[in-house]
Amino acid sequence: MAGVTAAKNQHQVFDVSLPQSGSKCFDDDGRLKRTGTLWTASAHIITAVIGSGVLSLAWATAQLGWIAGPSVMFLFSFVTYYTSTLLAACYRSGDPVTGKRNYTYVDAVRSNLGGFQVKLCGLVQYLNLFGVAIGYTIASSISMMAIERSNCFHSKGDKNPCHMNSNPYMIAFGIVEILLSQIPDFDQLWWLSIVAAVMSFTYSTIGLGLGIAKVAETGKFRGSLTGISIGTVTETQKIWRSFQALGDIAFAYSYSIILIEIQDTVKSPPSESKTMKKASLISVGVTTLFYMLCGCFGYAAFGDLSPGNLLTGFGFYNPYWLLDIANAAIVIHLVGAYQVFCQPLFAFIEKQAHQRFPDSEFITKDIKVPIPGFKCYNLNLFRLVWRTIFVILTTVISMLLPFFNDVVGLLGALGFWPLTVYFPVEMYIAQKKIPKWSTKWLCLQILSVACLIITIAAAAGSIAGVVTDLESYKPFSTSY
Repeated sequence: MAGVTAAKNQHQVFDVSLPQSGSKCFDDDGRLKRTGTLWTASAHIITAVIGSGVLSLAWATAQLGWIAGPSVMFLFSFVTYYTSTLLAACYRSGDPVTGKRNYTYVDAVRSNLGGFQVKLCGLVQYLNLFGVAIGYTIASSISMMAIERSNCFHSKGDKNPCHMNSNPYMIAFGIVEILLSQIPDFDQLWWLSIVAAVMSFTYSTIGLGLGIAKVAETGKFRGSLTGISIGTVTETQKIWRSFQALGDIAFAYSYSIILIEIQDTVKSPPSESKTMKKASLISVGVTTLFYMLCGCFGYAAFGDLSPGNLLTGFGFYNPYWLLDIANAAIVIHLVGAYQVFCQPLFAFIEKQAHQRFPDSEFITKDIKVPIPGFKCYNLNLFRLVWRTIFVILTTVISMLLPFFNDVVGLLGALGFWPLTVYFPVEMYIAQKKIPKWSTKWLCLQILSVACLIITIAAAAGSIAGVVTDLESYKPFSTSY
C-alpha cells in the first residue's frame, strides 16, 4: 500500500496530464485498469444482500401481519435503493466523471464531511462488519447442525430429540474462513461472489418452493392482517417482537457499508455512479421480489408458528435431502459472504499498519510462495497473523452468543440508520451544496429522522430479545 502511494506521488504530474480514461493498462488514478461491469457489481451486491437475513423474513412477517409485513419490506427496499443512489454519487468528489476517487466508505465521508464524522463512520462501519462476521458464523453453524439433525430425524424418526452442540460447527467454519481470509484483495474475490450469489438463489428458491408446497398441501393461507395474535404472545412481547422484526428486515437489506468498495471495482466509461445506480436497481429489485415471496409464503405456510430461521426451525422435515441441499447452499454462501464483508475491514487495518510502521518487514514484506499450476502466492506475515486472530475472535464470540434472530435484528438496527441513511444523505447534501431549509433538504432530513426512529425501535426490540435469551443461557454449551 505504501509502495502504491509513493508511486502515485511520484507520478502526480503525469497523472494529471493523462487522458481522462487513463492509459491502456492504468486508470486515471494510476491504478491498474478496473474490470468490473454492471453484472459483477450486481453479483457482489446480491451476494452481500441475500444473506442469512432472508431466512428470518417469514418470522418477521408473522410479527407484523399481512398488511405491515410486505409494506415494511417494500419501504426498506425503496429507502435502501434511494440512499444507494445518493451514496454512488459520492464515489468521486467534485466532477462525477473526472473527480478524485474515494476508495472506501470512510474516504467518501472524509472528503465530503470530514472531522469527527470520519471517526464516527469508521467506528460504526467496522463494528458493523465485525458484527456481521459473528452473525454469519452463528447462521452457518445452525445450518450445518440442521443437516445433521434432519439426517438424524430421518434415520431415528421425528420423535427423537436429536440434540447436538453448535461449537464444533462454528470451529469448522472458522478454520475455512482462516484459509479464505488469506485472499489478499477484494477484486480477486469475484469468483467467490458469483458462487455465493448462485448459492443464495438456491436456498432462497428451496425455502420459497417448500413454502408454496406447504400452502398447496393445506389448501389455505395462514396468518392474519395484524400478525401474531395476543394470547400466543403477551401484549408486551408483541410490541418488542414487532420492533425486532423491523431490525431483521433492515439487516436483510444491509449492503451500503460495502457499496463504495464494490463501486471501486467498476470500469468506466460509463461513469461508475451510472453503472452503480443501475446495479443497485437490478439487485434491490431482484432481492425485494425474492424477499416478498420468501417472507409471504413462509408466513402463509406457518402462520403464527413461523420459525425464526425458515430452513432450520424445522417447520419442514421432508423431503429431507432437499433441506440438506438448501442448508449446504446457505453454508457455502455464508463462507463467501463473510469474506465479501470482512475484506474492507482487513484492508483498513493493513493500510493503517503500513502507514504506522512503513519500515517493518513483518508488515510490509511479501514472501513469494510458488503454487504448482498457479502463479506465485504473496504471503504476508502480518496479514496471516492479523486475519487469523480476527477470525478466531469472531468464532469465540459466536460460541458465547449464539442467538440468531436477536443478533440479526440488533446488527440490522445498529447499521441501518447511520450507514444506509444518515451518512449518504449528509454527504449528498454537502456534495450537491443543497441549501438549508430548501424543499429537497427538508425531505432528506425527514427521511433521515424517520429512519432514526425505526432504528431505535428495532434496537430496543432486539436488546429485549437478547435479555430474554440470556435468562436461560449457559456459555459455550448451546445445543439444539
